[in-house]
Amino acid sequence: MVYYLSIHAKMNQFSISDIETLSGIKAHTLRIWEQRYKFLTPARKESRHRIYSNEDLKSILRISYLYHKGLKISKIAALSEEEIRRRSLQPEGHRLDFEIYINRLTEASIDLNQEHFEEIIDQIIAQAGYEASVLKVFFPLLNKIGLLWMVDSVTPAQEHFASAIILKKMLAAIQTVPRPKYVPGQPRVLIFTPESELHEMPMLFMQYQLRKHGIAVIQAGKNSSLTVIKDFVEANQCTHLYFHLVTNLIHCPLEQYLLSISTLFPSHKIYFSGVASPSIHFPGNVHFLRNQQAVADFVFQL
Repeated sequence: MVYYLSIHAKMNQFSISDIETLSGIKAHTLRIWEQRYKFLTPARKESRHRIYSNEDLKSILRISYLYHKGLKISKIAALSEEEIRRRSLQPEGHRLDFEIYINRLTEASIDLNQEHFEEIIDQIIAQAGYEASVLKVFFPLLNKIGLLWMVDSVTPAQEHFASAIILKKMLAAIQTVPRPKYVPGQPRVLIFTPESELHEMPMLFMQYQLRKHGIAVIQAGKNSSLTVIKDFVEANQCTHLYFHLVTNLIHCPLEQYLLSISTLFPSHKIYFSGVASPSIHFPGNVHFLRNQQAVADFVFQL
């Protein structure tokens, strides 16, 4: 899983490249739609470059949802603004559409509407369960709007709004699961993020999964140096290690880091997920969890 997105947006102002990144619609296509269907009339800088507002972004995200669901753009153009809003934000019948919830949470994030955001989160957890909500809604949401991973990409309020609320929900979920007792001879997993990696949500999700399945887990925390990890492993008789990289801001090439941690713990099984290049060499005791499903299934390998 790779949960980062490079955008350059200011409060109430998005460039056409930001809109392209967030909507999945090419900038060239957006310009054609603007001219042909008069969907939007964005403001212009003195340089004549387009400037999109929060309301423009929400409108395009709604159109993008319908378009990616297979509705022709000419059909969307014939719909009223209210109909576009309803069809992009309201589930049809009892069908569970995760993208609908991502759209609704995105709009609440843009508006910094905490009450509405938390209501939507409670709804999706009640309908889909916690784990599906994390994998199918929370992580894709944070990736889509760039609120979590990037520094100086959006205003601080937008950057931290969704991540702070979701982090609170994840910590609360962990507390609902009893802490498994360690039994000598059974697995005990140390979870952490490497030094300079500050994004802890995937680590917290793994902690929840391990506890739920009765596997003893020790959390070294985020931004953990190899020295700190070594102290935790030795003090707690850990048998497995797991870490997740989001931004790959560790101060050395990933292949070098994997070699260092493998050499430090040659008899331990080491698992990681997130940023990776398929061309790099993995040491024999290092295993890469390549996608969301692999991360979800990790607990069954222990």
